[in-house]
Amino acid sequence: MQQYWTEGVPCSYGPGRNVSREKRTILIVDGSSTMVFYLGMLLKRLEYVVMSVRNGEDALKTLERGLPSAVLTDVALPVMSGIELLKAIKNHEQYRHVPVIVQCADRDQALKASCISMGCAAFLKKPVEPGDLYRTLQAAIESTPRHTIRLNTSLPVTVGDDSASGGVRRSEYASAISEGGLYIRTQYPQPRNAITPIRISLGGREISVRAEVLYSYVENEGPYKEAGMGMKFVEISDNDRLLIREFIKEQLTKDIGS
Repeated sequence: MQQYWTEGVPCSYGPGRNVSREKRTILIVDGSSTMVFYLGMLLKRLEYVVMSVRNGEDALKTLERGLPSAVLTDVALPVMSGIELLKAIKNHEQYRHVPVIVQCADRDQALKASCISMGCAAFLKKPVEPGDLYRTLQAAIESTPRHTIRLNTSLPVTVGDDSASGGVRRSEYASAISEGGLYIRTQYPQPRNAITPIRISLGGREISVRAEVLYSYVENEGPYKEAGMGMKFVEISDNDRLLIREFIKEQLTKDIGS
């Protein structure tokens, strides 16, 4: 079963100290069962804890029992609108600090301005892209927000090119990837700051990059006892970065629609 990873170590791309970062709880408020399912599955794959309700009144009752890290609400809700819910949260002494992210199917600039004036953390156009949703949540609830999703996966990679500068060519596997870097499982990790060419197979598509080693672990040394190296991309084309973004989106939304 595919697993998804977004909890990394500072300035790194690979399995590390993700267990140290507390999981955040997101309350979804949406009248559509289809949208609740989609957002719920997506957020779970992004390693969030998810609660959901179908209207604003139930959202307020949920807040009475415990505060989530953020509220993600649609504008068009039964019973009370998302705007009324936002106003109720921001006018409540105990709830007002909870970030509220408002979603709307229309690009209504007046509505957006009204939401922002009432204190919403962000106003998103539906359907929202996974990367945009992730960045918005990170900005709203984290003191050091991440800007790209890191996907836990297993991708064939070729490290090195047998040249003097590129190093010995080896076939390995990447166990995590983002638009900014990857973690490669290998019994032959390179030293920190080493730069090497890498070819990555993305579901039948191949990209070529150059990456710098940020850290490396030998067997039984790293937090997950997996020998390998965390690397950041130092040379990558815009097209290849886009391919990585699309691959991550495909994996995150697989079998749940949009």
